Amino acid sequence: MTAAILTAARRERILREALRQGLLDRAESLLAGFVDLDGVAATVGALHEAFAGLDGDGAGPEAGSPQPPRVLHTFAAKANCLVPVLSELARLGMGCEVASSGELARALAAGFTPERIVFDAPAKTWAELERALALGVAVNADSFQELERIERILARRPSVSRIGVRVNCQVGGGSIAAMSTATSTSKFGVPLEDPGNRERLVRAFAEHSWLTWVHTHTGSQGCPLGLMARGVAQAVEFADEVEAAFGPGRVEGIDIGGGLPVNFSDDDVMPTFSMYVEQLRTHAPRLFARGYRIVTEFGRSLLAKNGFLAAYVEDAKSAGGRRIAITHAGVQVATRTVFAPDAWPLRIEAYDGSGAARRDRPVRQDIAGPACFAGDLLARNCALPLLRPGDLVVVPDTGAYYFSTPFHYNSLPEPAVHGVRVDADGRIAFSLIRPAQDPWELSDQDGVGLPSGEPVGAPVHSAG
Repeated sequence: MTAAILTAARRERILREALRQGLLDRAESLLAGFVDLDGVAATVGALHEAFAGLDGDGAGPEAGSPQPPRVLHTFAAKANCLVPVLSELARLGMGCEVASSGELARALAAGFTPERIVFDAPAKTWAELERALALGVAVNADSFQELERIERILARRPSVSRIGVRVNCQVGGGSIAAMSTATSTSKFGVPLEDPGNRERLVRAFAEHSWLTWVHTHTGSQGCPLGLMARGVAQAVEFADEVEAAFGPGRVEGIDIGGGLPVNFSDDDVMPTFSMYVEQLRTHAPRLFARGYRIVTEFGRSLLAKNGFLAAYVEDAKSAGGRRIAITHAGVQVATRTVFAPDAWPLRIEAYDGSGAARRDRPVRQDIAGPACFAGDLLARNCALPLLRPGDLVVVPDTGAYYFSTPFHYNSLPEPAVHGVRVDADGRIAFSLIRPAQDPWELSDQDGVGLPSGEPVGAPVHSAG
C-alpha cells in the first residue's frame, strides 16, 4: 500500500480550493494547517500491512499451523493531539500512546477505550497513576520508584491495566541527540546495563505478579532503523531471561515503542514500515518467534507527511544584499525548525495569490516568520521564485509537531486546522479540526480572571 499521496500537485489542488472557499484570505485567515485524512488512512493501512504477515511458532487452530502475534498499533498523541485527528485514528483501528494527563484526557475524548491506551511518561504523579490504573489504561513504569508507587496503589485497589517496565537498552544514539532515548545517560527507563539493574529488574518480576510487559524505545528522528531494531532485540533478550527464570508466559508482551524517522527532503515516504519490520526480523527475530504480544507507538511517521502549512507573504525586502520574505508562519507553528534549523530543516514551496505554483527563476532568499526576534526563520538562503506580498508559502511535512503544537510567542494566535478528503470524482471536502484563535478574545488562561485592582500574587479576600 502506498502512503505517499500528498504530492506537490495534490497540495496545489487543495490550496486552490481552500482559497476558493475562503479558508485562506488576506483579511483574517493568513495562516492555516491542513491534514490530508486520505493520506492518514493510507499510512495507517501501510503500518497494519507491514506487520500483518508476521508469524509465530505457537499452535494455531490446527496443530502445527503458525499463529500470528497479536499487535496493537498505538499513535503517539504528542505528534498531533488535536481531538478530531485522534478520533480519526481511533476510527481507523489505532490505539493511543499518551505521556501526560492532558494527552490522556484528549485520548478519552477522542473515543479510545482504556484498554487501547498506553500511558508512558518519565514523571508520572501518584494521582496520574491512580487515575490510569482505575481506568484500566496500560502503564509502563519508568523507574524502580514508580514500580513501588504502583505496588502501593494496587495493594489498595486492584486494576485490570497491563503493566510493564521501560528498559533503556543503552544501545547508543542517532544524529539528533535530543531524539535519542537509548544513550548510556538517557533520562528514560531503567538503564539495563548499569551494574545491578538487570538482576534487580528480574527480582521485580519475581516480586510483582502484575508486572507482565517489557517496554523500550530507542529514539526517533535521526536514529537508523538498525539501531532501533537492536534496541528491541535487547528488550526481547531481557524478556527471554525473565521467562527462563519464571516459565513461559511470564512476559505477556513487548512494547517496542515507535520512532520511525521521516524523510523531510521530498515527497517520498522513506523509510517505510516494511523496511523497519525487515530490520526487526534481522536483529530481533525472537520478538516474533516467541509469540510475544506486540505494541507499537508510532507518531511522526503517521502524520508528518500527511499535513502542510500555508501562509501569506506579508512583506518582501532586501537587507545587506539578502532578500527576505516576511510570512505569517514562523516560530509559533514551526518551533523546532526555528530553534534547531540544522536538525529540523523544512521544505518551502512558493505559490501566487491564486494558489498556482510559482515556477519562475529561483532566487536565494530567507523565509521569515512574524515573531519579534531575529531568529524567527523557516528557511535560510532558500532558492525559490522571488516572493512578493500577497504570495503564499506552503510548508510540507508538518502534519506532526508543527501546527498541532503551537508556541505562543508574542501571543500569536493558533491557526485554523482543516481536514481534507478528496472523493473518487476529485471533489475536495474540508472539515474543521481546530478553529482559528481570535487574538482579541482573552480568557482566564490569560489571567483576565484576576480580581480588578489586586496586585499579581496577592491573596484574594472574600467578604463576610
